[in-house]
Amino acid sequence: MRVLLVGAGGRENAIAEVLARDAELYVVAGHKNPGIVRLAKDYALAKETDVPRVLDFALKWGIDMAFIGPEAPLEKGIVNVLEENGVPTVGPTREAAMLETNKAFARQLMEEHKIPGRKLFRVFDDVSEMKSWIDDFGRPVVVKPLGLTGGKGVKVVGYQLKDNEEAKTYAEELIKRDGKVLIEERTDGVEFTFQVFTDGKRVVPMPLAQDYPHAYDGDVGPITGGMGSYSCEDHLLPFIPKEDYEKALETLKATVEAMRKNGTPYKGILYGQFMLAKDEPKIIEFNARFGDPEAMNVLPILKSSLVEIGEEIVDGNLKGAEFERKATVVKYIAPKGYPTNPVRGVKLHVDEAKIREEGAKVYYASLDENFTMLGSRALAVVGIADSLEEAERIASAGIKHVSGEIFYRKDVGTRESIARRIELVRAMRGE
Repeated sequence: MRVLLVGAGGRENAIAEVLARDAELYVVAGHKNPGIVRLAKDYALAKETDVPRVLDFALKWGIDMAFIGPEAPLEKGIVNVLEENGVPTVGPTREAAMLETNKAFARQLMEEHKIPGRKLFRVFDDVSEMKSWIDDFGRPVVVKPLGLTGGKGVKVVGYQLKDNEEAKTYAEELIKRDGKVLIEERTDGVEFTFQVFTDGKRVVPMPLAQDYPHAYDGDVGPITGGMGSYSCEDHLLPFIPKEDYEKALETLKATVEAMRKNGTPYKGILYGQFMLAKDEPKIIEFNARFGDPEAMNVLPILKSSLVEIGEEIVDGNLKGAEFERKATVVKYIAPKGYPTNPVRGVKLHVDEAKIREEGAKVYYASLDENFTMLGSRALAVVGIADSLEEAERIASAGIKHVSGEIFYRKDVGTRESIARRIELVRAMRGE
């Protein structure tokens, strides 16, 4: 079977690895990822959003199924075009991907269908109306652009009412730039990631994961695309009660059902970014694909064939997915200065053999075939074990065999950082 993968980040390296177990792999991506190149039968260099080039490549090789990694080509309607030309594709159509690509659409869908976990929101195109509403609201708010931001466009101002002045300034900038802005109530709590497979009707959960979006140890510094993540051997998280897990799953099931009723059926991978709040898990945002880094938590422990799951998704006949009962810890290595002013064009030194000797895996991301860093997160080292503590130890041991102008978060998946999250939830809920 010939499978086409679009994309070349760390997420796609993890996808490529599991697809290549059961299929001949073909790739279209904007740069040559050294981890994916060695798995691919053919590899075309093109922008992932260049839909005509991707289609030409798929038709040239007689591709049996395509798998879309990143969000940008989904927004361009790559699934629509491939499927119209006879290439079954794992991923939502342009209309269904609006769950991620248009935040106002997602919020309005949740409101219209009374989906649990929704937040109070308003969309504004008038500056004075926006400022007046924030003043009248009288509580801290979150300001979001409506479209894709690469995880970096949301502004969460402080805990205090006076910080809403900063929110108003940023919202005004967005109205002037984009024409509209989304304002939400601020929700405090602890974030977690819930990814599922869906064929438009059935929803199959993956292990929960938790991302570390801040650049530096101790959850400080600028927001990044994610400096690492972990998942536990029981596929839950230590601070999430079973009833909250069920509520979050119900939110995702209700969203898939709402999309079906809306006439925009959602097929592929759906990622819910949740905030475990005082009363229930709240949706912060949806993503229309695997998370990066969270794909690297779940795919290495996927026992089922991703090719077969993909076929079941496109056929509307999803049966299930089995995962090993293992814990995982992903630690991303980024160029110095990331995300605000990263060094570029500098080579990384990676001793893969030594990393493997430590029992760890490596996935490449913003790095070319010469191991030159391209400016974003360069590679991830992943530990997999029977316990979280052992998985973290393996990842930390593996990362010692990477050197260059780099940094990483040492606290990803550590007992101390997780204890801090457990304590936050207990304090919030008065336990």
